[in-house]
Amino acid sequence: MMSHLDLNLIVLLILLACGIFSHNSAVTIAAGVLIVFRITPLSEFFPFVQQHGLNIGIIILTIGVLTPIASGKIAGDTILKSFLSWKSFLAIVIGLLVAWLGGRGVKLMTHQPDVVAGLLIGTVAGVAVLRGVPVGPLIAAGILSLLIGTS
Repeated sequence: MMSHLDLNLIVLLILLACGIFSHNSAVTIAAGVLIVFRITPLSEFFPFVQQHGLNIGIIILTIGVLTPIASGKIAGDTILKSFLSWKSFLAIVIGLLVAWLGGRGVKLMTHQPDVVAGLLIGTVAGVAVLRGVPVGPLIAAGILSLLIGTS
């Protein structure tokens, strides 16, 4: 009986429940999509998703972050003027720090894959329980908000 128990599917179902319970659509959708992949022939695409999913997600996130600039909602002169404030300078420094830390994180996960499960659990728990968002630029903005005193 134990040999038929799919622990990975159970974990995904628990994550789905956490997403639903915490009203976190990111966790709910991600877990739901992965459950569908897991129980259907779409599971053959797991290697592709694992290899390219993070990059695709970062590209989509970057498009979302840059859209106000591209659409003109943030004017070019406003962008240039923003570099004159201490908050913008601090934002640049934090952005550099987060990018550097992200690079170190990728190296760590590559060389020490045993930490990946803990990182995933912590990230998902932070998203589900603390209503966080699993993305780098928004984390940088959150750190910046702590330093400049805005919420």
